[in-house]
Amino acid sequence: MAKIDWKAEVEKRKDTILADLQGLLQIPSVLDEAKATDEAPFGEEVKRALDYMLELGQRDGFSTKNTGDVAGHLETGEGKGLIGVLGHVDVVPAGDGWSDDPFSGVVKDGRIYARGAIDDKGPTMAAYYGMKIVKELGLSLEKRVRLIIGTDEESDWRCVDHYFAVEEMPEMGFAPDADFPIIIAEKGIADFDLVQDVKETGDSHAPITLLSFVSGLRYNMVPDHAKAVLDIKDGHTEFIQMFEDFLDTQDLQGKYYVESGYSIMELHGISAHGSEPDKGKNAGLLLANFLSTLELDTRGAEYMKAAVNFFFGDSRGRALGVAYQDDISGELTINVGKMSYNEHEGGQFGITMRYPVTFNQEEGKETIEKVCKESGFRLGQYSNSEPHHVPKDSPLIQTLQAVYEEQTGQHAELLAIGGGTYARSLDSGVAFGALFPGRPDVAHQKDEYMELEDLWQATAIYAQAIYELAREK
Repeated sequence: MAKIDWKAEVEKRKDTILADLQGLLQIPSVLDEAKATDEAPFGEEVKRALDYMLELGQRDGFSTKNTGDVAGHLETGEGKGLIGVLGHVDVVPAGDGWSDDPFSGVVKDGRIYARGAIDDKGPTMAAYYGMKIVKELGLSLEKRVRLIIGTDEESDWRCVDHYFAVEEMPEMGFAPDADFPIIIAEKGIADFDLVQDVKETGDSHAPITLLSFVSGLRYNMVPDHAKAVLDIKDGHTEFIQMFEDFLDTQDLQGKYYVESGYSIMELHGISAHGSEPDKGKNAGLLLANFLSTLELDTRGAEYMKAAVNFFFGDSRGRALGVAYQDDISGELTINVGKMSYNEHEGGQFGITMRYPVTFNQEEGKETIEKVCKESGFRLGQYSNSEPHHVPKDSPLIQTLQAVYEEQTGQHAELLAIGGGTYARSLDSGVAFGALFPGRPDVAHQKDEYMELEDLWQATAIYAQAIYELAREK
């Protein structure tokens, strides 16, 4: 058989790839359990995105299946063996400050912009078209290939939990939801709350009472906005000047205003993925750092003191006693994704801890509980996803390395990440693209985008990878 020019096959389909991707990006598929129904457990828009992909599969002649309205798949090929490709169509909230409508899928300057462009609708569409190319070329496959679509990846993974409880586990596969070349190790992910113990009444005689504080939407996002409401007894002018000086010296954006007699401060940071907190500016911690310098009521002061002592300038868990690293997957990281406080109930922190493959998670949990108890905090809800690692000499890795190197002409370095992808839900799976080396990681940030050239190249890589993993030998 003549050698297949995968890039040429993608070239023929550029217009339809782009049109189908724009249609998917224009669905604001953010988790919305407040409007959940039996037919749409994670909200109508999330379900609409799942239906969109299944309808594409039906249009193009794939075998499709909806699994409990929370996941689904599109399948091609024959045989007992099964190769899995896992993508997701849910997205994190858009946030503020976009240059264009975050759900428009606008194309400009060689990029497509939208929430989900790179995480994970663009890569999922690239994988879909990789399958479509293999199918349309009529290539003989020894194994079936299944594109599995999830809808709760950005939250609790209930989609794949349900899916693999009732559906077949692929013998191997990949998730197009991270970085190229190949990610063979993913850190463990522990999401938990630290809750302030409230035992006594507040200090009503303090010069300043912290009434409320809120920052962040998700454990796995660096918050880009924080808001505090204060009852300031006197000295408003001095206070305003202090806040303005703080913003100037820290090169931050924020505002101060009075509403219903209370002083309100807002501060803007820079969002980033919670697995790499130092790539953002945590608005909650920055505002807490300022508030910790004020004469707050006892309860508010203790909350702000904990925020600064445990987390400010420390994304590696040193203050919590869990700093750790290994050669396989690097350093442990801590992200404060959510902060909330009110004067009556106290406050809490929502944390994601990404820990290395060889870290003892149970010992780490006990250490955090002990350290926090000494500062008046207790461990609240705690969920854990074990780390994931595939040996570098496995057939899956060997095949993907060969494909990547042929398509790009670059060495296929083996990587480890702090983010969690669907690859860890497979018995043998890795994350494989679609962010190329040297490209900025704009996932979860405003003006998220994907380079069109990367979209085309990823589609060619996925097409060949799917073929090589499933073809007759």
